[in-house]
Amino acid sequence: MAEALKKVLVIGSGPIIIGQAAEFDYAGTQACRALKEEGLEVVLINSNPATIMTDEDIADRVYIEPITLDYVAEVIEKERPDGLLATLGGQVGLNMAIELAENGVLEKYGVKLLGTKLSAIEEAEDRELFKKAMKDINQPVPESDIFENVQESVDFANSIGYPVIVRPAYTLGGTGGGIAHDEDELFMIATRGIKLSPIHQILVERSVAGWKEVEYEVMRDKADNCVIICNMENIDPVGVHTGDSIVVAPSQTLNDLQYQLLRTASVDIIRRLKIEGGCNVQYALDPNSNRYYVIEVNPRVSRSSALASKATGYPIAKVAAKVATGLTLDEIPNAVTGKTMACFEPTLDYCVIKFPRWPFEKFALADRTLGTQMKATGEVMAIDRTFEGAILKAVRSLEIGVDYLRLKSLETKSLIDIVELLQRQDDERIFVVTQALRMGISEEKIHFITGYDLWFLRKLKNIVDLENRLGREGLTDENVRLAKKYSIPDGVIAGLVGKTEDEVRAYRTASGILPTFKMVDTCSAEFEAETPYYYSSYAVEDEVKPLGDKSVIVIGSGPIRIGQGVEFDYCSVHSAWALRKAGMNSIIINNNPETVSTDFDTSDSLYFEPLTVEDVMAVIDKEKPVGVICQFGGQTAINLAAPLAARGVNVLGTSVAGMDRAEDREKFDDLLMKLDIPRPAGRIATSDTEAMKVASELEFPLIVRPSYVLGGRAMEIVYTESELERYLREAVIASPDHPILIDEYMVGRELEVDAVSDGTDVFIPGIMEQVERAGVHSGDSIAVYPPQQLDRDMIDQIVDYTTRITLELQVKGSVNIQFVLARGKLYIIEVNPRSSRTVPFLSKVTRVPMVEIATRVALGATLKDLGYGSGLLPVKDYVAAKAPVFSFSKIGLAEIALGPEMKSTGEVMGIGKTYSEALYKAVNGAKMRIPAGGTILLTVADRDKDEAMYLAEGFRSLGYHIIATEGTGKYFTDHGMNVDIVKKIHEDGQNIATMIRNGKIDLVVNTLTFGKRPERDGFNLRRMAVELAVPCLTSLDTAREVLRVFANKGKGDGYHHVAALQDYH
Repeated sequence: MAEALKKVLVIGSGPIIIGQAAEFDYAGTQACRALKEEGLEVVLINSNPATIMTDEDIADRVYIEPITLDYVAEVIEKERPDGLLATLGGQVGLNMAIELAENGVLEKYGVKLLGTKLSAIEEAEDRELFKKAMKDINQPVPESDIFENVQESVDFANSIGYPVIVRPAYTLGGTGGGIAHDEDELFMIATRGIKLSPIHQILVERSVAGWKEVEYEVMRDKADNCVIICNMENIDPVGVHTGDSIVVAPSQTLNDLQYQLLRTASVDIIRRLKIEGGCNVQYALDPNSNRYYVIEVNPRVSRSSALASKATGYPIAKVAAKVATGLTLDEIPNAVTGKTMACFEPTLDYCVIKFPRWPFEKFALADRTLGTQMKATGEVMAIDRTFEGAILKAVRSLEIGVDYLRLKSLETKSLIDIVELLQRQDDERIFVVTQALRMGISEEKIHFITGYDLWFLRKLKNIVDLENRLGREGLTDENVRLAKKYSIPDGVIAGLVGKTEDEVRAYRTASGILPTFKMVDTCSAEFEAETPYYYSSYAVEDEVKPLGDKSVIVIGSGPIRIGQGVEFDYCSVHSAWALRKAGMNSIIINNNPETVSTDFDTSDSLYFEPLTVEDVMAVIDKEKPVGVICQFGGQTAINLAAPLAARGVNVLGTSVAGMDRAEDREKFDDLLMKLDIPRPAGRIATSDTEAMKVASELEFPLIVRPSYVLGGRAMEIVYTESELERYLREAVIASPDHPILIDEYMVGRELEVDAVSDGTDVFIPGIMEQVERAGVHSGDSIAVYPPQQLDRDMIDQIVDYTTRITLELQVKGSVNIQFVLARGKLYIIEVNPRSSRTVPFLSKVTRVPMVEIATRVALGATLKDLGYGSGLLPVKDYVAAKAPVFSFSKIGLAEIALGPEMKSTGEVMGIGKTYSEALYKAVNGAKMRIPAGGTILLTVADRDKDEAMYLAEGFRSLGYHIIATEGTGKYFTDHGMNVDIVKKIHEDGQNIATMIRNGKIDLVVNTLTFGKRPERDGFNLRRMAVELAVPCLTSLDTAREVLRVFANKGKGDGYHHVAALQDYH
């Protein structure tokens, strides 16, 4: 252990965005616990409230503060740590460490950077230094050069030839980068890249698109011991970001020479860069020779490390943290085997596949092409004995409405259509490839078009051949055995042989074709493993030791996506911990490699499986648990409750009938009528004409949506009859099978409550109030605790409604209720009888372990036993605000205006003594900063002009310069406020577009006129602001709060009071 090291500061990675998801929460949590094991005091700064990492029991001092220079420096001044660990917070942590060092903060307070030295980080991150270092050890890198202006980069590209790849320095997940095929494309990408890079430089390099992409995960300590943990290969060739590629571990298509060549290179590189801890090296390998290029090195724990960790069972983050404190690999025990040391290289006797989960279903118009900029929000992992089995498991883990490598939309396509689709690099490519094989297109031709290796294509062909055999020969032992070995679900087999799923299951059971489970043990069973971590396969031997009659299964939440993020993983983990505390054995089923729930020591047993009825039932039949908990895995787990109960499984907590009464529209209406609690007036329509008829009985504006939808997809607010007609024409077709719901849209304030009930008492830790008016999805609005604008009577009414509804539904466990306060009256919007995304936030600010209480109640305890009563917990004397964080710049052509569909990927929290302080920290953490004295462009719909004028006056009095488009500007001038008027995007001359391009506008406030049509001006303006990194607010409420924070800041209200969660009592 390094001399005199007592206290360590760990920098987290902040909110979840595309390119930086929960893998850093998982790595950071593991690292904090590893440091505490070594007897160190751990201080953590991270702005994300949704994760396990920011829980009070993970670090001794937890600061949920913005990760910006001034706040981190303040924490260092207050805590005086001896060391700083920055390689576990992703790019955010690394960039912060560099900033602290450059500003002399580390030197001033005598803080030592642990692990990889600053010089090594800079050598790996700075493109010029990196090229030089690679030259020293004769490692080839593609020809490239660095530029700070656009014209020079274009001249260089013209000299080496197109296509070229553009990568901005110091950004995440390839933000702002791309492949340019000609001068025009390069001009656009280079302009954006230079603007998005913190040091305003980009690298332009020769493109090796089409080569194989291979990664190695390496570990090194201060004594120069190196181990290779895992190598991985992307099915997609170079040109698709690894985060958007389907990845296979270990690599399948390299010959031994190539494997050893890259292995040796990896060790040479990590030694030359002197990296201490984990590191990830990416290569491009020419499929036709042994030539390769080093693409990049990440001198930190990365997304691939999380995958390598889960794929091999080797706890990379834990070992990296210990190496950073000065231990060597031969001194650190491998926690999985318990017998070997961390210098023991893992071996794999199975195949692992990672499949990305993209958010395109949220953005109907989005550009689905995959390139060098990452677009996936999360990923799933599948393990099996065969490649075929692993790929099919991965596909059905994604929860995109397919359970097999087959898309309905492709089945009607002609041969010519399919060949054309093969040329597209998008999220459906592997489905298109499989369809092409079904149509008899040769593997060689597909290889030629897509660059997929022939080995992978032959494996996919095996699946297609088996489909044909099943179709011809029907159910035979041999066919079914092979189908299950390839992990084809019973329902799909049934479709192929023309029988029902039950008949297939009966046949399979009678023939003794049953799933067996294998263990991941890092050493191919050479040593006995101590931490049970399983995957299913249809083999002979079974390695599971069932945990007996005290076990409970917790169903996880699957891949991270918009609308179901890391918050639900937080709930699953806490539930597993609570079971352990209650003397039960916990078993987790989940398939997300980035999370804490799938860590080897979170639960007593872990199953890495798809969350479908058949897969989950296989585990239940094996383990025979006391019961299953479905209320913590988001909608994924709730959807499994009814089918599991129908198969005789004991679902703990709220009954399935109770859940149904909350989810089914008509039953829910009856419930509210019985209790005499109001909700917005609404109707159900089963045809377009009926929709127009019922609309006339209600008051506009209306909120319309299909009845079977999650996370608010395809919802819209319409203000007139003509807009309703357009919605019916363009968005949905109403039919008796798919009715649409039409409700009055209440313009008011939204309130949200999370409560826990045991069926007799209802305990409410807190009420949250949303800043944006109803109509913006609650996950996308700024939420505040405690509410700032409610009187005692209204609070009593909220408590009364919550208590009566919860008891009527007989909730046992968590419940979440959303209200709207409009025209002085309280209405109910929806009730979810499960843990919601606000549970982690509320648990942290009220210090009530909600998930633990809910788990104990589900096991049969009462609130009184646990020491909790009924009603609302008294309010704390501090304020917390949660602000959403978006990733729009990563997804081309996405509509960014906020509405009833959720679009944020993550969140940050601010906490302080006053509302203004909490809000300032939240807005700051969410990067909604506006430069002082900047220019603000206002262009709003007619119905918002009056309100916008007050805002404009407020911003002007703070010294901002206000400009507006013609309509808005004319309204301001008519009402006695002179503003500069600018031309709209489609008008000639000096217009908004040229001003944004030239950096003349610092903030855009733009509200929707109507509809979401991409050809409209507003859409183009919002997209352009995002592309060029200008903050764009589409809700006047957000703009009002941002204004208020900046106004108070001017009144000498210093907001720099950092305090650890442990200090707020």
